[in-house]
Amino acid sequence: MRSLKKKSEDLAVLVEWAEAGEPVDAEFLHSLDAFDQEVQAGEIKKMLGGEHDRRNAILTIHPGAGGTESQDWAEMLLRMYQRWIERRGFRSDMVDYQPGEQAGLKSATLTVAGDYAYGLLSAEAGVHRLVRISPFDQAARRHTSFASVYVWPELPEDADIEIDEKDLRIDTFRSSGAGGQHVNVTDSAVRLTHLPTGIVVSCQNERSQHRNRDSAMKVLMARLFDLKTKEQQAKLAQISGTKKEIAFGSQIRSYVLHPYQMVKDHRTKDQVGDVNRVLDGDIDFFIKGFLMRKANGTLGEPLADEDVD
Repeated sequence: MRSLKKKSEDLAVLVEWAEAGEPVDAEFLHSLDAFDQEVQAGEIKKMLGGEHDRRNAILTIHPGAGGTESQDWAEMLLRMYQRWIERRGFRSDMVDYQPGEQAGLKSATLTVAGDYAYGLLSAEAGVHRLVRISPFDQAARRHTSFASVYVWPELPEDADIEIDEKDLRIDTFRSSGAGGQHVNVTDSAVRLTHLPTGIVVSCQNERSQHRNRDSAMKVLMARLFDLKTKEQQAKLAQISGTKKEIAFGSQIRSYVLHPYQMVKDHRTKDQVGDVNRVLDGDIDFFIKGFLMRKANGTLGEPLADEDVD
């Protein structure tokens, strides 16, 4: 609030100077832009009052069916979020990256550190759809690809999630990175399988097996917390007799590159025509729209498969 008050006072001074005939156009526009950005940031934070909204986030991307097409689309989404993270001034660390056979990725998990990282990125959880002329199709036909985005809060070490060692299967393997100096020649990568739930988590980014295990445990804790929360929601819904959406959902957003260009969020109906700007990480418009409609109860449902042409 102090920063906002200071910017407001600075703008008032510039207005006085302008009225006195001083040339302050460029400085005024710069200050006005900074003021507007802080106001918007404040509006978003006001909507993020959830228990874990302020925490760091764990983000995982999986391609849908379709082989190289979907794997390439998953890679495009990863790049989009990495650019958004840079724009926000957040920090990210790749926990696990499984490259595709020809292009793209089979799976990617990264941690995102920054104020309200989870609250903001929770708006992105769901299935993302791409329509384009395939660069992998010699006949240059139009293809539709899907990729799933999962987001969990990074929990503190003292979180109320107990993991019994006897419930874990721990496998080590050699890192399968893209090559170069970061590929380890020892079996330092770690795969954790939580036997009661079947949840599998891998980490191969760190050079030491111990650090990879610690990173994998953080992701496993977040996923078990998510599972526990959904089970509690299901029980409450059963008791109260109300229907609550706890499923992952279907298509939340479509990115169309052909026969026209448009990105549309199916929950908010927000859309923009500059697809390249969005894929370059400019997604705050969609995140803010989602959070605003969620806060006032006007959020729409994701598209079911049969609703997608």
